[in-house]
Amino acid sequence: MERIQSINPERIAWCCADRGIPLAVLASELDIASASIERVMAGEGGLTFNQLRKIADYFGRGVLFFLEAGPVDEAIVHTPQFRTLANQKPELSPKLKALIERVEKQREVYLSLREDLDDADRPLFNPPDIPRQNSREAARIVRNWLGLGSENSFDSYRAALEAKGVLVFRSNGYSGKWQIAKESPILGFTLYDQNCPVIVIKKQPAESRQSFTLMHELGHLLLHQTSSIDDERDFQSHQGLEPEANAFAGHLLVPDTFLAGIRDAERPDEVSQYDDWLARPRQIWGVSGEVILRRLLDAGRITQNQYEAYRQWRAQPVIEQEEGGNRKYRNREPKHVFGDIFVRTVFDALNARHITLTKASSYLDSLKIKDLHQLEQYYARL
Repeated sequence: MERIQSINPERIAWCCADRGIPLAVLASELDIASASIERVMAGEGGLTFNQLRKIADYFGRGVLFFLEAGPVDEAIVHTPQFRTLANQKPELSPKLKALIERVEKQREVYLSLREDLDDADRPLFNPPDIPRQNSREAARIVRNWLGLGSENSFDSYRAALEAKGVLVFRSNGYSGKWQIAKESPILGFTLYDQNCPVIVIKKQPAESRQSFTLMHELGHLLLHQTSSIDDERDFQSHQGLEPEANAFAGHLLVPDTFLAGIRDAERPDEVSQYDDWLARPRQIWGVSGEVILRRLLDAGRITQNQYEAYRQWRAQPVIEQEEGGNRKYRNREPKHVFGDIFVRTVFDALNARHITLTKASSYLDSLKIKDLHQLEQYYARL
């Protein structure tokens, strides 16, 4: 079989270093003989087109990337948003770096499809002017802008952001290219863009925690107008931009008018009973007990000791139900991961014959054609 001899070994080496992957691991994962790759790296051999395409797909590059002469220009290969996140968290895992790049490509797909459709009704990002030094007032303005009512859930918060031109992705609970690993401390990140920002949320057992992460990332987006990536420590940090994003999220999810409805006289003595005390507002507002208690703490209605005691109680290990099974609703996973506006845009482009079934499948997490039709029928019934 004919082999391509004009492969640039420097680019393979750069990709491996960028992802923190040794050449031997690359060869093993792609089922390519180590000796073949070693010869290429020494400038003494070539690869078949299929082998080179495997490498290109693995690193999320085009085949031509590895045929171009000269070193890699990182300023061109990585976007400013990607570099911002990588600088904030130099220890990012190779899989998370790959996920960030994958999200950026999905945004490019969405913008390209939106342009092809020329749909004036498709939402554009046009945030209101807000006082960036006043989280309470900023949250009030943004809450009105989003049109939030008195009852909400993660899904309604997500839909409100999507209606204002913000793409909201949620990592998949199953192992795969759209998952933020369960052991990863990363809870979410935002990629700032003046026309189409993206917020990515890690799937968590409690959707109420996802709601706070979503609004925390929105805080970075609107208050700081920057890309950001946050782990569990950042949400407890009292330094940098994190306290402002936390305060914004707290006021947006639990405004003062909501807080006034909490009756201090009914607060139990045991912190283990706080969740029962706050059960109704937690359900209606779609937030965790910790978010409400943090707002009560900032309002001077509970003590720091009470708040910390509750957090310690909540931190006790619990047995979580493992996700698994036969993925009966595999056809709906793209909606959960990419959001309603993205999926609808893909189907609109498919129905307008701007893209093929194969392209639509690739944009929707490589759904099988059968599952793609089932998802399309699901949307037709909505």
